Formats: sequence, structure tokens, C-alpha cells
Amino acid sequence: MESFIIEGGHSLTGEITPQGAKNEALEVICATLLTSEPVRISNIPEILDVCNLIRLLQDMGVNVVRNAPNDYTFQAQTLNLEYLASDEFVRKCASLRGSVLTIGPLLGKYGQATVAQPGGDKIGRRRLDTHFIGFHKLGAQFVHDEQRNVFDIQAQHLKGCYMLLDEASVTGTANIIMAAVLAQGTTTIYNAACEPYIQQLCHLLNRMGARISGIASNLLTIVGVDKLHGATHTILPDMIEVGSFIGMAAMVGKGIRIKDVSLPNLGLIPDAFRRLGITIKEEGDDLFIPQQDHYEVESFIDNSIMTLSDAPWPGLTPDLLSVLIVVATMGHGNVLIHQKMFESRLFFVDKLIDMGAQIILCDPHRVVVNGNDHAKKLRAGRMTSPDIRAGIALLIAAMSANGTSRIDNIAQIDRGYEDIENRLNRLGAHIQRIVS
Repeated sequence: MESFIIEGGHSLTGEITPQGAKNEALEVICATLLTSEPVRISNIPEILDVCNLIRLLQDMGVNVVRNAPNDYTFQAQTLNLEYLASDEFVRKCASLRGSVLTIGPLLGKYGQATVAQPGGDKIGRRRLDTHFIGFHKLGAQFVHDEQRNVFDIQAQHLKGCYMLLDEASVTGTANIIMAAVLAQGTTTIYNAACEPYIQQLCHLLNRMGARISGIASNLLTIVGVDKLHGATHTILPDMIEVGSFIGMAAMVGKGIRIKDVSLPNLGLIPDAFRRLGITIKEEGDDLFIPQQDHYEVESFIDNSIMTLSDAPWPGLTPDLLSVLIVVATMGHGNVLIHQKMFESRLFFVDKLIDMGAQIILCDPHRVVVNGNDHAKKLRAGRMTSPDIRAGIALLIAAMSANGTSRIDNIAQIDRGYEDIENRLNRLGAHIQRIVS
């Protein structure tokens, strides 16, 4: 097991560029299964989850060429369909959350897929009902193999239809889109997720020959085509990493510039930090965060306590609430953080409380943070990362704390952040990776 040893109290300064977006990468890499022609994708983050997905596609028979760092060409000319029903494939899918995104393209192009309960963060229930309901409406049939605890999905011919999704699931929307682009007729998806990464997936598919309209809205219309061809694609910068760097700059920065953030695709992220009192300057496509010796948490107009809550796009992403909690511990004022989408994601705050943070866990979905206005630094400690986003929040807390901290199970952080310790050390952090 690998761990981070973090010597707290060192200020960060300089420039940093966000990696490519993890969630977009998982979607567009799986979209390459829809054509036998080469698809070249650049700005791919070489993080654990993405690398594991690439290896899974290679095991399936996809030819993968690494043209340069973060630049790959995929060609799914010949897939081993027998492997897709094997126990080895099921086992690998069960350990990788992103594997769920192979179902739509496999069903759309080959008429069959095998579904295991995917792995990923332990942040509560993450149901697949939206995916299954969408596939069923397109004409797929499900058979549950109780002995192996998997679903075999088959469809001789998918047929377009109208569907109203029960929730604006990002992966559910992506999967249904990829299944529908080769279906017969027209598919209309209402209450579709419309995150920038879904938009990017649609733009790639259209360059491959798909006919998708309504992009950036929650009403998508997909006219099925007979086949798709090759294309090129560049992945957006990761908005979650941008938000994480804003949090680091607020807590331990002495002036940090975040380069090439694709500002129009950040949504409410900068404003959420501004509501905590963080000064953020927009300069071209960069964000500059000056040193924050003091920041005042805003109140609402009626003077009620500031509340930050997650919501589907264009609302605030749930992936940054953990970082916002840490930043709020050093602000002046109180804030209620309401995590609506996952019932286990806030349980990491007990580690911040052990470090001296004044936080009340109201229930599995809500915490109140009482900021101390830098009157007292957090204490160093030993922690374990329960998921990607809690892991980066704990790393930020450790960098701001007095003393030396240790974070175990950093494979969780590696799943979402590429070479993070070296990138932060170049800004002035003191983070060491050890193997125990």
C-alpha cells in the first residue's frame, strides 16, 4: 500500500495546468468501441481509473497506440466477444466504475453486453436503474445470471423511442446516447444530463457520423445511423481538478495561477468559492488566486446562513463539496454544506474534526462548518483516504496543518489526480510518496 507523508505549513506559489477531465475521458474512450476505424484522443489524463479502462479495452481486443503522453489512438476493429462473457472480464469490470460505460456502445454495435456491479468510490448507493430502463426502452432484454451475479443484455435490433429519464444521470445519459446512435429510428431523451462532458461526448459522436441535436440542453434527439467512422478529439480540462487547485490556493497559496481552465465550462465552481470569501481573478482563460490571509463567508440576502448544495449541471458538482468543506474551516463565518446525491460522502469529516476543525455532522447529507478565520491551524494526523474527492480534501488539510501528516490508501487519490505530489511539490509543497 502506498501513502503520502505531508510536511504541512509550506506555501505554494507559481503556475499549474489542470489535467484532462477524468469523467470525459472515460466516456469518449468507451465511445471508440462504436467504430472499427481509428479514433485519436488527446489530453487523456494518465490516472489509475483511465489507465485501467484502457487496459480493459486492450483485453477486449481494441488496438491502442500511445502516440505521446496523454495522446492515444484507439481502433476497435476486432473484438473478442467471447471474452466479454468471461469471468475474468466480469471480475475486472467489478473493480472499475468506468467499465459501466462499455455497456452502451457494446449493446449498440454488437447487440450484447455483460453487466457486473461496477466498483469505484465507496460513497453510497450508485444505482444503474437509469441505464437499464433506457436500454430496455430501446428494446434490450435482460437475463440475470444468479450464480455469477451478472446481467446478460441482448438486443437483435435497438429501436429509437421517446424516454423520460427518472434522474439526470451522467453515466446513464452517456450510456443511452452511445446505445442509441446506431439504433433504428429516432431516440428522444428528456431529462438528459447536460454536463460539459456529455456535450463533448455528443460532439465527438457527431464528428464520427452520428446525428445528435439538442446538445447542451436536457432534451436530446438522436437520429440513428448505420455506422460511425474515425475522428479526432481533445478532452477538456478537468473542472474538479481546477476546483481542487482553487481550494489549495485559498488554504496554502501565496499567489497561484491555474492555466487554461476552459472558463465557460466551469459553471458555478468559481462562484461557490467566492461565496466562501475567496478572491478569484479571471485573466483570459486563466484563474489567478492571490494569497488569502482572510476570507469572509457570505450570508444570504436575508442574513441566513450560507448553504452550498450539489445539483445536476448547471448546478454545483458534488465532487467539490469535500474541498469546499476544508476551505470553509479557515474562513470567517458559518456555512451549511448539503450533499444531496450520496449518503456516505461526508463521513470523512471525522478526520477533519480530529485535526481540530469545527464541524458538526448533522446527518449523512449535511454538515455545518464553523470557520475560525485562521485563528488556529489544523493539527497534523494520520488518515486514510476513503474516496478520490475526500482524499484530495485531506491532502489540502494536511498541507495547511502544523506538523507532518500521513495519508494512507492514496490509490484512491491516484484514481483521479495524475502525478499529484510532483506537480504540487513544484509549487512548493513537501509531499513524499512511500510504500509500506
